[in-house]
Amino acid sequence: MQVNNSTILHCQSWQRESSNSHSDAASKVSELLKQIQSQGDAAVEAFSQQFDGFSPEWIELKSPDNYGLEPELLEAIVAAASRIETFAQFQRDKLVDSTYVDDCGEFGFRYQAIERIGAYIPGGRFPLISTALMTLIPAKLAGCRERIACSPSDHPAILAAASLAGATAFLKLGGAQAIGALAYGYQDLEPVQMVVGPGNQYVNAAKQLLNQKIQIDAAAGPSELLILADESVNQDWVIADMAAQAEHDPQAQSLLVSDSLDLLSGVEKLLRATDELSKLLDDKQIILLEADSVEQAIDFSNQYAPEHLLLADQRVDQDLLSNFGSLFVGENSAVAYGDYCSGPNHTLPTMGTANRSSGLSVLSFLKVQSVQAVHEEGRKKLSAMGEKIAEAEQLVWHQKSMAVRSS
Repeated sequence: MQVNNSTILHCQSWQRESSNSHSDAASKVSELLKQIQSQGDAAVEAFSQQFDGFSPEWIELKSPDNYGLEPELLEAIVAAASRIETFAQFQRDKLVDSTYVDDCGEFGFRYQAIERIGAYIPGGRFPLISTALMTLIPAKLAGCRERIACSPSDHPAILAAASLAGATAFLKLGGAQAIGALAYGYQDLEPVQMVVGPGNQYVNAAKQLLNQKIQIDAAAGPSELLILADESVNQDWVIADMAAQAEHDPQAQSLLVSDSLDLLSGVEKLLRATDELSKLLDDKQIILLEADSVEQAIDFSNQYAPEHLLLADQRVDQDLLSNFGSLFVGENSAVAYGDYCSGPNHTLPTMGTANRSSGLSVLSFLKVQSVQAVHEEGRKKLSAMGEKIAEAEQLVWHQKSMAVRSS
């Protein structure tokens, strides 16, 4: 049915808005990167002074307990790092080199770590401790030899987290110029082969523009949450979950989807009870959507492909949900746990890209390489196959390279 209430919308009539800010940022960043490529360290240092007011600085990392953090905070960081490392190790253990033998030889694949990676940790009003843990620990478990933490912040908690997570070096440098320095090299730093980590539109633009030179995790958009819920859900809990996503960014959005108008109306009433939460509704950071049925809610979720998906509807089989960055099953599974300490990575695809891409993991830092060893009888059999195909494609020397091995 079509809901008359202006706040509660129908899921069929709602679509994610696309951002138009990238093109302007890309133009500015493109020129910045050209200068870094041509002028090197001097350009990096000039841009750092211009945009952040300081010169880049290499900071030698110390033991995490040497940064004067409150004992309770340090204990929490250590515990969270341990859980993230446990999950990353679980992933790594499943990625096993493998081969098979047939009548032509031995064939298989192996995993090889990317040698040098950069992990960008944004600055801001608060230290993004979790970003340091989530980007560096999987790289360490993958076996990346050089793991460069790069941030405009030298907050003690950032340095402690980077040290604990296994950074091999720490460069105090921010913005698009930091991505350029990582990609093109800076002072004694060789260019890295991969850059991961979130950032503002200029950082994201730099990563995308350099994607032909370096591997990147993803072009991160605003944080997003979709909640599928039935009438039994704890309304205060889901409101807290939706408001938590709004803290990330003014463009962050949380969607509550249900076939229960009573639930949606009840949540709306609670949101309107306080100015802070009411504003999130008015600013469209919280969206209430009614579905005609559970099946329609599932279809909407799969089409929307959210970064975070909280399943709080006991009627929904999780196997029917196909597109999401990370699935949180049951209302006990607060998305905030995933942001900080449950274990799985919080660097996830946004803006609908979860229908075709994955979040950051140990696998992100590994190359999958095929290996083949053809034996004596195998070369004869494969020559008989391949020569005919090469002849049809009129690739003469391909044909000859097999023909000389056919006897």
